[in-house]
Amino acid sequence: MSPAGVRTADDQAHAARTMWNLLHTWWRMMPKEKRTLGHADAAIRQAREDIDFLAVLPAQAAQAVLKTYFQAWKNCWEGRADAPNFKARFRTVMSVDIPQGRDLNIVRVHRRWGMVNIPKAGRVRFRWTKDLPVGKRANAENRITGARLIKDTLGWHIAFRVQTLEVTPEPHQGPDVGIDVGVTVPIALSDGETYEHGEWLAGKEKAKLLRLEQRAAQRKRHRKPRERTSGRLHRTYDQIAGLRAKAKRRALDWQHRTTTTIARTYGTVVVEALTITNMVKSARGTIEAPGRNVARKSGLNRSISGEAWGRTVTMLVYKTARHGGTLVKAPAPGTSLRCSVCGVTTPGSRESQAVFVCKNPDCGWSGNADHNAARNVLHLYRMGLALIPAAGRAVVRRAKRVKPAAAR
Repeated sequence: MSPAGVRTADDQAHAARTMWNLLHTWWRMMPKEKRTLGHADAAIRQAREDIDFLAVLPAQAAQAVLKTYFQAWKNCWEGRADAPNFKARFRTVMSVDIPQGRDLNIVRVHRRWGMVNIPKAGRVRFRWTKDLPVGKRANAENRITGARLIKDTLGWHIAFRVQTLEVTPEPHQGPDVGIDVGVTVPIALSDGETYEHGEWLAGKEKAKLLRLEQRAAQRKRHRKPRERTSGRLHRTYDQIAGLRAKAKRRALDWQHRTTTTIARTYGTVVVEALTITNMVKSARGTIEAPGRNVARKSGLNRSISGEAWGRTVTMLVYKTARHGGTLVKAPAPGTSLRCSVCGVTTPGSRESQAVFVCKNPDCGWSGNADHNAARNVLHLYRMGLALIPAAGRAVVRRAKRVKPAAAR
């Protein structure tokens, strides 16, 4: 995207965020009987006439903001999400919706590149990473219905909405497998297979990140209270965010490839029902009762968060369903301490991170600790002790009697 196109996309994203905030203010001011789609549409049209910079946002994109806002309240009323709130300038993902697919006019010009029409920004080149139903491939059952521009640390990206007819997959006939996740060995399977990865950043990139973090801390330390952040510090923050975004992209790529391989190979995938938020709690304690090994626990928390076990499970949920398989969650307590051969939990059997030696005099089996835990996870499923099949991200439903007053 050219510099002019980037500025146009930035202006449209800020206008869309402002439109959302104006809608939220209007919603809170209006009585219940006037909180309708028609009244909100009239308010948006009046705002586009009264506020000049809102005109940079296409009318269709403004309507998309309105529909998204009403859908957010509907999700809140039905207990799927919290109530919508104001979108802050620096904590909100910048995005612009293109609701009409016919306005995109997508053309593939190269094996790796395509061209798309962005309203008020013109023709823009994008990286062709997946086959799209354009030209002769498009029909009533397989077509592009819209797109969304999203900005992250590495720049602007476009995500296309594709309407397609998916055939219900046949039941997967592959074997069952248990999975144990960890820090040293990210994914260990009950059949002995392991999936590991290296550092997400190379040596020079890690050194650069450390240098930038030290520079940012030094400049922040010399800043006076309530003094505005300098342009140099902002640029340093941008460089830090760019390196971290690069590491996250590499982690996502590894997770996608690994989970796709597992979903294609196995019919039933059994994972541990981990409460990750409790696992990464700080050990700092209080002044009266200070914690122990705080620095070591902090390092472990960073490693757990870096592996993103929850994201791995989320990917496995929809990928196993797409290939006709099933993902099941099993209780986590005791899976790493029990011997998968004799079924006895003996203190001291887990000698190290990688070695498990059963202390039961009648057994004495030894092997890899991660594979032993994965076999225990699979054993819980086969014994009927696993939880219900996972249907996606858990949602805490709110009782009807405690709906927010502003949403009524």
